[in-house]
Amino acid sequence: MLGNFSYHNPTKLYFGDESLSYLKDELKNFGPVVLLNYGSGSVKRNGIYDQVMAILKEAGKTVVENPGVMSNPTLEKLNEGVKIARENNVDWILALGGGSVCDYSKAVAASVFYEGDYWDKFWLKQEQPAADQQLLPVGCILTMAGTGSEMNAGTVITDAEHTFKVGHVFDDRLMPKFSILNPKFTMTVPLDQMKAGIYDIMNHIMEQYFSDFDDNTSDYLSEGLMRSLITASRIAVKNPQDYEARSNIMWTATWALNTLIGLGKRQDWMVHMIGHSVGAWTHAPHGYCLAAVSMAYYRRAMKPGLAKFVRFAKNVWNISGNGMTDEQIAEAGLEALKDWMLEIGLPLTISAIGATPEMIPGITEGTICYPAGYLDLKPEDITEILKASI
Repeated sequence: MLGNFSYHNPTKLYFGDESLSYLKDELKNFGPVVLLNYGSGSVKRNGIYDQVMAILKEAGKTVVENPGVMSNPTLEKLNEGVKIARENNVDWILALGGGSVCDYSKAVAASVFYEGDYWDKFWLKQEQPAADQQLLPVGCILTMAGTGSEMNAGTVITDAEHTFKVGHVFDDRLMPKFSILNPKFTMTVPLDQMKAGIYDIMNHIMEQYFSDFDDNTSDYLSEGLMRSLITASRIAVKNPQDYEARSNIMWTATWALNTLIGLGKRQDWMVHMIGHSVGAWTHAPHGYCLAAVSMAYYRRAMKPGLAKFVRFAKNVWNISGNGMTDEQIAEAGLEALKDWMLEIGLPLTISAIGATPEMIPGITEGTICYPAGYLDLKPEDITEILKASI
């Protein structure tokens, strides 16, 4: 490993089918007024909401509810959450839901005590909160595997008015103080959302894997995570109630984006940058947006990153490479990735998720470009990738 880094992850995890029982112990560490963020109501229909509320009430907590957090949280919804938190003097935030609810909760936590324009400072200018700024603590009870938001400081918010979706990774002060991961909670998620989450996990790993040329321990970890995900995903799409498969997917999602496998690497998040912009225009599930542009992107990155793509083919997809050139091996690896995506039912084009050729200029304009991985993309390159993905 050639890079220099420091590593600190303060999030405490509780994992397993009895993990919610630990919530009562965690509640002793936080103040009496909690802002409970959740989505459109699925947690009420499946009974998870009632379980959580019973524990909160038994602990004597005052619960301020903020329902309706959407799959792509908007700036308008962020403003609403900040207003609710301020008016009720909440002490901390509990996110009950998938990655979007966790993302959103961290965004609210960062913004409540900032007196200026938090959208401009944290998301447009990509600045961090001042060292002396107060931040609300966040806890997460996860109901969908995918984003890894339960053990990182990332947030993604959409300015719907300007069709602009942007993420910001805060410093480790905004990492959840604790996260509860019960794989059974993910089993009520619709199949399409499960599939989108699976590819979000896969792409998180690939965006950290496809960069640099040194022999890096992080890459060995990434290969193992990808192999585990591929195996578990094939089982889960056939039997979504398979606990072992769903638990492996959930655990892989956490380790895919808790900063560990990116250590010592430059990383490449351009598929996410393009996918965010596609999502702002189509409102399609995040993982589907990533899948829809991945093949065009990685075919473009294959030549400058050939050695890593050969390794990907051999170590992840078991391509033997006998009698094949490096280019043929790398291409076979990408074909194996494509076949797996088709096997589990992912979209391979942006038109399949609602994008039209007329949207391409706007999607290009909304894509943040920077040198990453093996490519240094300009807006015209984004346009070509989108055209190849249509």
